Order: sequence, then C-alpha cells, then structure tokens
Amino acid sequence: MKAKSIIKFASICVIIAILAYVAAFGVSFMGKTITASFDEDFGIKKGFDLAGGSVIVFEPDVKDMSTVTGEDISAALAALRLRLDSNGLNEATVSQQVTDDIKRLRVEIPAVTDPNEAISYLGAMASLSFRDYQGNEIVNGTHVVNAQGVYDQQTNKPVVQLEFSNEGQKLFAEATARIKGLTDGNNYIAIYVDGVEISRPSVDVVINQNTCIIQGDFTTESVNQLANQIKSGTLPFALTPISQNSVGAQLGDDALNKSLIAGGIGLLLVMIYMIVLYRLCGVVASIALVGYVAIVALILHGFDIQLTLPGIAGIILTIGTAVDANVIIFERVKEEVKSGKTLRASVDAGFKRAFGAILDSNVTTVIAAVVLWIFGTGTIIGFAKTLLIGTLVSMFTAIFVTRILLRQLCVFGSKNPKFYIA
Repeated sequence: MKAKSIIKFASICVIIAILAYVAAFGVSFMGKTITASFDEDFGIKKGFDLAGGSVIVFEPDVKDMSTVTGEDISAALAALRLRLDSNGLNEATVSQQVTDDIKRLRVEIPAVTDPNEAISYLGAMASLSFRDYQGNEIVNGTHVVNAQGVYDQQTNKPVVQLEFSNEGQKLFAEATARIKGLTDGNNYIAIYVDGVEISRPSVDVVINQNTCIIQGDFTTESVNQLANQIKSGTLPFALTPISQNSVGAQLGDDALNKSLIAGGIGLLLVMIYMIVLYRLCGVVASIALVGYVAIVALILHGFDIQLTLPGIAGIILTIGTAVDANVIIFERVKEEVKSGKTLRASVDAGFKRAFGAILDSNVTTVIAAVVLWIFGTGTIIGFAKTLLIGTLVSMFTAIFVTRILLRQLCVFGSKNPKFYIA
C-alpha cells in the first residue's frame, strides 16, 4: 500500500516537473519541437501593450460625415477584421473611435512596427465578388446595393437579405438560370471578399428580382456578421488613413519583465507562507501551485491566446484564488483533526466539506469572466480570458491535484497531524 502511494505521489510530482520544464525551456521530442512558453519570438503571443506595434486611424473618405451610418461603420470594421485575419494578424484589434461626431476606425497591430507595412495589409476598400463554380465572376460590389440580417417570416429563421441594382438583378437572374440545373454539387454561388470565400449558398431556383435571401444554419450573430462582410464590399466610400504611428516594445518589455518578477516573488512568498502555516499540507499546496502556473502557461501558448498586461493581472489574481481554495480546505482538515478523526479521515472530510464553498466562489468568478469575454472590448477581453482559464485550472489543481497528493502522503508519510497542520 505504501509503495503504491509513493509511486502515485512521485508520478504526479514528476508530471508537474515535466510540465514546468516544458513551459520554461521547451523540449524536442521525436523530431518535433515545443518552444518555451516564454520564448521571446515563438512563445506566448504578446498583446499590443507588451509587444508594441503600429496604430493606424482610418476615416471615411466622404464630404458629409453625417451620411455615414452606424451600419456603414460596422461593415467597414468587418472588412478590416477580415483583412487582418486573412493575413494571419489575429492578435490585432479593430475599434470605432468617435470624436466630435467624426467617425473613425482605430487599428492596433502588435509586433508590426512599420506603419506602411501595416497599411499594406489593410488597403483602402474591400473587394466583393460573386462567382460560379468555375471562378467566373457573376456580380461584384458595384451591383450589390445593400446586405442586412433579417428574419424570414416563413421559416422564422435569421437570413441574409441582398439587394441588387438593376444591372445586378439582370446578371444575377442570368447566372441563377444557368446554375440551378447543374449537378455534382456545382449549383452554388461562392461569395468572396478580398479574395477570401466567406459563403457558398446553393441555387435551387431562378432569382429574377432585385432582392434575394441567403438561408442556412444561421444565428442572429452569424447572419449579421455575414451581412457586414458582404456590405464591406459595397461601401460607398473608401477608408483613408489619417494618422499612423509606431509604438516601440520598450515599455511593454519593461512592464512584462517587472510583472513576471513581481509574480515570481509573490508566488514564492505565498509558498513560504503556506509551508510555515500548514507544514506538509503547505508543501503539497506549493507543488500544486507550480503545476497551476505550468498548465496556464502551456494553455496560453498552445491555444495562441494573446497575453496583455490586464491578462497578467488575471493570472496573478487566480493564483490568489487557488491559494484561497487550499486555505479553506486545510482549515476544514484542521477542524476534523481537532474533532478526533484520524488524519486520513480528516483529509477526506475536509475536502468534502470545503468543496461546496470552493465551487460556489469559482462559479461566480467563471460567470463574471464569461460576461467580460462576451461583452468586453480591447484589453478587457485579455483579462477575461486569463481569469477564466486561471480559475478553471486553479479549481483543478486545488481540488484534485492537492487532494491526490495529500491522500498519498497520509499513507506513506507520518501519521502525526502536527506535521501537516500547525
């Protein structure tokens, strides 16, 4: 029994050590390389506030700004977002900037320090094209008057409604008459924005009117997104860059280094405090904390989640959450020991009694993080992501890792409670 417990305890410690090593230094295995999570070039992706980059502000090229509607701005934002994503710049942020009734769009691209290079990714106006299966263009942005998300009264489902010009109606009618009879899955029209296919609706009937709808398994959000992407190629204006700046990474690097040092010192002090106050229980909690940091770092790296300064704050905050969970557990264990139960029974009862309180507190944090992630903007989203990930990982390490380690320690270690709880 003791041998099995020693093996389980040692195995978990070895796994945590391996995870920590991979996160800190990376590893090469069977010809594949996993870079360190904190590698300067290939590690966790840094946000604009840490990596620096380019800031470009665009303004609609119109004579009367009052003619630019909120829908036009949404479509322009969708066009810029699509261009950034198609160039692999998923970490860039696009937002609306309103000053004295002047509608502008602000783009922040991390790690791209040349504003001219950044502008080359974005261009001035989106290109819309409807094509058949052979790639022949049917209509383009000049033939599409409008696109909007609406509810189909017959099916009561969200659809995209397109409106064509007179010439666009004629061209579309000719194309649908030719395409609807095709077989082998070629009876479709592909919709492209900036050369990227965004939708491929099938054609079952001849459409000889100035409006048509795109049906599919849509949600209200996805319908509006598709409509904005289509409308981005029909905008009656171009986007003109009115300011472009390069922000160096010096401040970001300093902030990151100081944050990491502060986080490391804080983690070390927390471990010392836990060991002094809870002895062997504190040692187990410290091992679990190392596992927590390693898992969070690997998740951020593996899923390409952008790290920002608020995101670092979220991680440090959830370290406190993990420690708080351990404190609740160990205090419960202490109460069970004082009631006269054996150490093993006290550990099991302590975890069982503490589970409800820990679950409730973490669920409320998860709900808050999800709300911030969905409705937040900019760096708030970065904070929400790390808060959510950190909370879930802290629950895992505090409830499961700590419990397994402590139970095995009770089997092969000293049975005297004073070595576990002060």
